[in-house]
Amino acid sequence: VQLQASGGGSVQAGDSLRLSCAASGRTFSRYATGWIRQAPGKGRDVVAAISWDDSTYVADSVKGRFTISRDNAKNTMYLQMNSLKPEDTAVYYCAARSGPIATMAAGDYDYWGRGTQVTVSS
Repeated sequence: VQLQASGGGSVQAGDSLRLSCAASGRTFSRYATGWIRQAPGKGRDVVAAISWDDSTYVADSVKGRFTISRDNAKNTMYLQMNSLKPEDTAVYYCAARSGPIATMAAGDYDYWGRGTQVTVSS
């Protein structure tokens, strides 16, 4: 499966953004997928993930602010980000793993798209 993230940008604290991840290749619904971010000088962290049955998982750091969803008919996954904070600044990647169950471990994801930069200014 090939993945392409889009929707990043530069915003002010408190603003919202919606990231999209378009998938091509194999049937999107067969994979668990997630949004993973990497801030400057830090490792990759899963911020939200969704299983084949649409069960979702969200990191504590973004809980209540970020919502993950996907439209299997469109082969697209989304990340709605509200009340953005400067600490949300990172490159955001969409990723998929060869299995139906999402995890919160970045190393479990097998397929990665190019990232999209999100910059939040105070």
